[in-house]
Amino acid sequence: MNKKKIFNDPVYGFITVPSELLFDIIQHPYFQRLRRIKQLGLTEFVYPGALHTRFHHALGAMHLMSIALQSLSSKDNLISDKECEASMAAILLHDVGHGPFSHALEHAIFDQVPHEQISLHIMELLNVEFGGRLQLAIDIFTDRYERRFFHQLVSSQLDVDRLDYLNRDSFYTGVSEGKIGADRLLKMLNVADDHLVVEEKGIYSIESFLVSRRLMYWQVYMHKTVTSAEQMVMKIMQRARELTQRGEDVPASANLQFFLRESLSILDFERDPGIMRRFVSLDDYDVWGGIKAWAEHPDSILSYLSTCLLERRLFKILLSPTPFDQDLLLGIKELAQDHFALAPEDAHYLVVEGKISNNAYEATGENINVLTKSSQVVDVAEASDLPNIQALSKKVEKYYVCYPKEIAGL
Repeated sequence: MNKKKIFNDPVYGFITVPSELLFDIIQHPYFQRLRRIKQLGLTEFVYPGALHTRFHHALGAMHLMSIALQSLSSKDNLISDKECEASMAAILLHDVGHGPFSHALEHAIFDQVPHEQISLHIMELLNVEFGGRLQLAIDIFTDRYERRFFHQLVSSQLDVDRLDYLNRDSFYTGVSEGKIGADRLLKMLNVADDHLVVEEKGIYSIESFLVSRRLMYWQVYMHKTVTSAEQMVMKIMQRARELTQRGEDVPASANLQFFLRESLSILDFERDPGIMRRFVSLDDYDVWGGIKAWAEHPDSILSYLSTCLLERRLFKILLSPTPFDQDLLLGIKELAQDHFALAPEDAHYLVVEGKISNNAYEATGENINVLTKSSQVVDVAEASDLPNIQALSKKVEKYYVCYPKEIAGL
């Protein structure tokens, strides 16, 4: 069988699968499941074109990884074929642990089980299946490989993951401000002391990348209407879980019902292989199937929330740079309780408050380092003569409260 396949990607054009191992990973059911998980969850409620999947993103990130490795190799950085394949396998599988609706339901279906931990566990299972051929990919993914720049290409503040999702999400949403010059950035990469650096002439490209990231977070990922929709689907899942665990009948697919019934930790995933088998069969379709059924459920909260989401009758959302006055929040909850005949302990299902925050660059994290013309390695915030990068490292926080529009005018 010819495993040197080519995908036609709308963002980059033709993407080549350069090895049989990478082809086998893509063909595996665990990876094919990513076709059924949307990259941007409920963002399509605001940007109708945002229908791309985690499958698209993983292939795009693999493509950018290949470009990055070629660029680094051209600058006399010795990279073996084995390291190249392992890096591409690591980025191909970096999101394989995402559950339905990507980030929106990460903490609503599972209890404190980040998708990165599930991704690693799936990689370890695949490593056994593939006879140990993924060990170097796992070492790179977990930052245990001595040549740290490989891990930084997979996970850092300037990794190929971010480069792809900004480009791809910009393309599919139509938000042109998010488009970045990924090719130029990748060609500016180099290695110093086994750490990833950007050549000094790439400083302005880094600034453009960080500005695009800030804009995409507020215009797309944390758009107020997207936030409202995501809070609604989280409350739907929480209510379905509460009813299920109280012993009430909540119709759902067998796998979704299992996760509604059980409160699981990553240790449970590691101890019981059956849990992972259920997880890798769970996708967006299970959740939408449940929501369609729950619109007819006798529980008024579950049916109301499900119907509203199906019909896109989203909660009104208020944003504030400072915490909301407690009297205001109490007044909204009382209105919801009276209008919907809610018990006080159930008001949180229809009046949701919280905080969203974003800083495009974490100056105290693992920095983006610049290699100056005098061969010094400095943080990009110090190397740049532009005040924007310092400003982009400031965290911006917004507080929100969401509630049904029926009570907005009361």
